[in-house]
Amino acid sequence: MIVMDISKEIIESTTNCEKDFACLKSDGVVCCKVESCINGKIHFVQNVSKSYCAYKMSFGNSFICNCPTRKEIFNKYSI
Repeated sequence: MIVMDISKEIIESTTNCEKDFACLKSDGVVCCKVESCINGKIHFVQNVSKSYCAYKMSFGNSFICNCPTRKEIFNKYSI
């Protein structure tokens, strides 16, 4: 089991999570897979789930994740 250490500030800044922080509860399986990341700030994700997410933003034919928690998970653990 992967134990992720995400700061309280990051979690508290994730105010629009409609998935009840599933990324933190899923034993290393995340909701959106990061395809590429630029400077730890811009995270392009696969659009596997067609469901709405307040943090998923369309960018041309791709999608960017703006979820503070998901971005921190990737930046710390590359998952």
